[in-house]
Amino acid sequence: MKPDGSFIYISVGKQTLTVIEKNKNRRCYSVSTARNGPGELLGSECTPLGLHFITEMFGQRCAEGTVFVGRKPTGEVSSAEMLKLFPDRDWIVTRIMWLSGLEPGRNLDGEVDTKARHIYIHGTPHEGLLGRPGSKGCIQMGNRDIIELFNIVSVGTKVMIEE
Repeated sequence: MKPDGSFIYISVGKQTLTVIEKNKNRRCYSVSTARNGPGELLGSECTPLGLHFITEMFGQRCAEGTVFVGRKPTGEVSSAEMLKLFPDRDWIVTRIMWLSGLEPGRNLDGEVDTKARHIYIHGTPHEGLLGRPGSKGCIQMGNRDIIELFNIVSVGTKVMIEE
């Protein structure tokens, strides 16, 4: 947890991500979690529940819309034309916050390991779909929102994901 006591609370039911600081809601964002609902099993394409933390962050100096594959910028910037050309691509853009579970047997280790599942909080070019489930397990955010969030949290920030 950051020294100021901030953490992130994600509600799968409400499709929101809230930054809580000193027991007060600092910011609340619309998100998109997994279209398959909550779940922890490897290969399920579900959003894992429970207590996590941000283990790594990527994209600090990248332009809004920068496309990532394997957490590395591809040199592309998402656009309407690219979305038409690659409609089935799993778009990870702008910023990435890689999550790691903190609850052994629930979201840490074995077939339920959040980090091994590559579960991120990341930007999406499909901002019109935010507010309803639609991802392949990750937590998707609007691009300006993910930049703002990226700038107010850090590696180690705790993340609670609940139904």
